[in-house]
Amino acid sequence: MSVMIGQQTLVQVEAYEQYVGAEAVARIRKKAERLQGLHITNVNSTYYGGGVAELLSSLSLLMNSVGIKTGWRVIQGSPDFFSITKKIHNALQGHSINLTERKMEIYERVVFENAVRNHLDHDLVIIHDPQPLPLITHYQKKGPWIWRCHIDLTARHPQCWNYLVSFIEQYDAVILSLQDYQQKLKTPQVFFMPAIDPFSIKNQEMREEEIEERLRHHHIPTDLPLVVQISRFDPWKDPKGVIEAFQIARQEVDCTLVLLGNVATDDPEGSQVYDQIREYRDDRIIILSEQDSALVNALQRRAAVVLQKSLREGFGLTVTEAMWKGTPVVGGKVGGIRYQIEDGVNGFLVSSVKEAADRMVKLLKNPKLRQEMGGKARESVRQNFLLTRYLEQYLDLFNSFETIYRLKI
Repeated sequence: MSVMIGQQTLVQVEAYEQYVGAEAVARIRKKAERLQGLHITNVNSTYYGGGVAELLSSLSLLMNSVGIKTGWRVIQGSPDFFSITKKIHNALQGHSINLTERKMEIYERVVFENAVRNHLDHDLVIIHDPQPLPLITHYQKKGPWIWRCHIDLTARHPQCWNYLVSFIEQYDAVILSLQDYQQKLKTPQVFFMPAIDPFSIKNQEMREEEIEERLRHHHIPTDLPLVVQISRFDPWKDPKGVIEAFQIARQEVDCTLVLLGNVATDDPEGSQVYDQIREYRDDRIIILSEQDSALVNALQRRAAVVLQKSLREGFGLTVTEAMWKGTPVVGGKVGGIRYQIEDGVNGFLVSSVKEAADRMVKLLKNPKLRQEMGGKARESVRQNFLLTRYLEQYLDLFNSFETIYRLKI
């Protein structure tokens, strides 16, 4: 079901009934009724590249479809700013950082400049990840402010975290992806695992001829089984480890590796990582930097095996995307991936290059196992990782704020 706006349509929550049932759809509609006309905005640091932008793109539209006015803004910044915020992002995942006064000054100054440009007088404001975090210091809040952190915080750098806490504790709530990431904070914390939009270009059904067209357009050979990893070019995604695992596996099974990534506007490391791994390319190791959602869809559907050999991973939307397409995933035994893949049931969890290679070979040699695991993978996504569940958790949080009720009276 969709609603017409001018000549365009917007997917309605009722379209999910085929996957989640009429009862879930009715429950969501009822929870949304109490929030009609609420004006919300999200703020992050990029319109594309990575899971946060993927989530915001779909969730903001679905929230509007249930009567909640939901916007999405992106902060601007110089290369110096994004270099510093990338270092902060890495420090929250365990890297060291030399957080000098100069770095903090640049970080806070650029966020202040964005506060001047953006008039956030909404009923509710959701700030995503550390890049725009200090925005809260520059506003008189009209309603609740929420910090949504998508990062694995289990190995956070103490100095960096302590610096950020001074901003975090000014928020009314913090959303983390897993309870494993819970921190000692004065601010209440809730836990939402991300989810996918089955109607997006990246996840919608594709005909066989459409799949063939996309692969042919990008000169991807299909004469041998495809092994695929799709993610930003980021050291935490371990693209070099993926290549090493593939090189071991192809000694036993003929296959082709496709590493498809992109460089997000807020990630200055991406182009460096891409340049470092390009030297490994050959006829059977294809490394592409493309913004093509249909290509992602085609690769995840055609792949015999999808890899997500991350070393740190707040969640891992590409894992869920591939599982939704009935493709078995070999994923790093880290972060949110551990909550998506049940090892040996709907995919495999691995902790080393050798393990990744062994599981690849096992799946490539056994089409029946691939089919069984793929079927279980799709069903686990249907039950747990579709966008309606994520939307409902947000509605529950919004409805829990007493200030929202005062605004509605």
